[in-house]
Amino acid sequence: MTTPSYPHLLAPLDLGFTRLRNRVIMGSMHTGLEDRFYNYGKLAAFYRERARGGVGLIVTGGISPNRSGWLLPLGGTLNFLGDVPNHRRVTSAVHEEGGKILMQILHAGRYGYQPFVVSASGLKSPISPFKPRALTEAGIESTIRDYVRCAKLARKAGYDGIEIMGSEGYLLNQFLCARTNSRADRWGGSIENRMRLPVEIVRRVRAAVGTDFIIMYRHSLLDLVDGGNTWDDVVSVAKALQHAGATILNTGIGWHEARVPTIVTSVPRAAFASVAGRLRKEVTIPVVASNRINMPGEAEDIIARGDADMVSMARPFLADAEFVAKAAQGRADEINTCIGCNQACLDHTFSNKRASCLVNPRACHETELVYRRAAKPRKVAVVGAGPAGLSAATVAAECGHDVTLFDASASVGGQFKVAMQIPGKEEFAETIRYFSRKLELTGVKVRLNTRVTREELLAGGYDDVIVATGIKVRMPPIEGVDHPKVLSYLDVLLHKKPVGKRVAIIGAGGIGFDVGEYLLHDTRHALPLSVEHWTREWGVDLKATSGGGLVAPAADEPVRQLYLLQRKTSKVGAGLGKTSGWVHRAVLARNGVVMLAGVQYNKIDDHGLHITVDGDERLLAVDNVIICAGQDSLAELMPAADAPQASGPDGRTPRFHKIGGAALAAELDAKRAIKEGAELAASL
Repeated sequence: MTTPSYPHLLAPLDLGFTRLRNRVIMGSMHTGLEDRFYNYGKLAAFYRERARGGVGLIVTGGISPNRSGWLLPLGGTLNFLGDVPNHRRVTSAVHEEGGKILMQILHAGRYGYQPFVVSASGLKSPISPFKPRALTEAGIESTIRDYVRCAKLARKAGYDGIEIMGSEGYLLNQFLCARTNSRADRWGGSIENRMRLPVEIVRRVRAAVGTDFIIMYRHSLLDLVDGGNTWDDVVSVAKALQHAGATILNTGIGWHEARVPTIVTSVPRAAFASVAGRLRKEVTIPVVASNRINMPGEAEDIIARGDADMVSMARPFLADAEFVAKAAQGRADEINTCIGCNQACLDHTFSNKRASCLVNPRACHETELVYRRAAKPRKVAVVGAGPAGLSAATVAAECGHDVTLFDASASVGGQFKVAMQIPGKEEFAETIRYFSRKLELTGVKVRLNTRVTREELLAGGYDDVIVATGIKVRMPPIEGVDHPKVLSYLDVLLHKKPVGKRVAIIGAGGIGFDVGEYLLHDTRHALPLSVEHWTREWGVDLKATSGGGLVAPAADEPVRQLYLLQRKTSKVGAGLGKTSGWVHRAVLARNGVVMLAGVQYNKIDDHGLHITVDGDERLLAVDNVIICAGQDSLAELMPAADAPQASGPDGRTPRFHKIGGAALAAELDAKRAIKEGAELAASL
């Protein structure tokens, strides 16, 4: 189906032996449900919703062709007939909704977090404690046969094809690059030898499955590591894969061990699409663009200007299963946009938890978190229009309840209004846009600029009162904390109070790092940063004239001297996100931020901040001290636990609930807040 808005994105794609209903691919994501047979019903429900939402082609999370390829012990594997019935549950669900699905075959190689790991050479990876065994000639031949068997079983299970994972630093990428391939036999040395394994796998799989089965190969276009391939190597491999029988070339960007971010929210949208465009000129089969594409407008532009035939979006389908349907129906303003935070998807995956989504807690929990119409609607008041309150109000209204949302400020968003001020976190504005639209669609009565009292809530005749009033900034007991040079993080980020050139930040949690990045931003550069500015800052050569696409970074001079301080003696930033924390630490380090742990704060005066570190007294001669040292819950509307329950004039006694920062303010946690709001509302 095509629309005037997205005619290229929503146009069908004829592959000769089969036809895709549009150019949208739901890219592979490891959800954690693939690894246990008893979760395949949940996995089928997850993919069913996305197929029903209109996506043209779905790719599963990685499934290993053998034991040595496991990402984790007992990981998802398809290597014998007994596995087929579970996979049929998935393929049947997708086909019943009119979709098509590929199974990704992923051999982790040296990235496997288990003792059976193998690779091209016996070189340990920095992200796994297990040193790999170099595959022998016989081991390579056995591995090829395992890929072929896995593909044949995938066909038997009803998949429309497979994706062979050849990027991100996994096994086939390890054979392709001199960084990890030091072999002296026919599988190493020249690029012709190094590409032999992936090309032979594609050739033999094609011979085994026939011509009417999709083989998509995920090819690394930019390795972003030393010892990676040049552009000429990339093109040579692509042409060989096409000749061997690949149907589609998907694009991979960066190894997992790369020190360049590729999918976090600070990466500009569609930053790598031009690289896919260069490859598209070199081959005749369809090429897919990927990485940091999260709205239909960007996807449409990529295809319209000829950079790709299809667009792969993975996490956007965690955020919104109806992404394609909404785009097709002219409802793009209703899309729940992926903000690239990684907090509930990749951070969960790398912590061996089930993946989900910060902005959509139903993702991968479709059979457990169900928004059913209430048999007996209730009258509900939600106080606080931050992430927790917005989630609770919209889900409660979606379930048929009569909901009124109160907030003392002039607009909705709460802490998201603060977060969107941070360079690289502009995407949080999309979440506010989504919830604002959702409030309209679900009929929530919104009362802004209203500081409601408990008496007014009791008089309102509500059955339930949900307190989502958030937090207040905690001021630590430091002598001189009331000095004029002291500011809170809200003073800086929300109220835009002026800040000097030398600044001490007290508190090195997520908020402290955010304030640091905000203060380092050069206001001469518009936000979000352009692709050109971002690539200079991180040292990325999109033309890959050098191996791996890396060049020397050319970052701007920092605009301020910052000190980031914490009382804890642990590594500064240790509590940041597993897959994004290193990015924030790298930005601050590159800009000369002095990070100190084990700090004792003595006093603040006209001279600056007096501290003691390792027994040494120091003076930081700063213009301002910014407090990011925690927060306390704002929950005054909650009845006292030991007080008798109060009733309104009609005798009705409402149930009071608290969620989000009002319930727990130790760390500002939007993921927990939105999940709590949705779960509570669904249970009313």
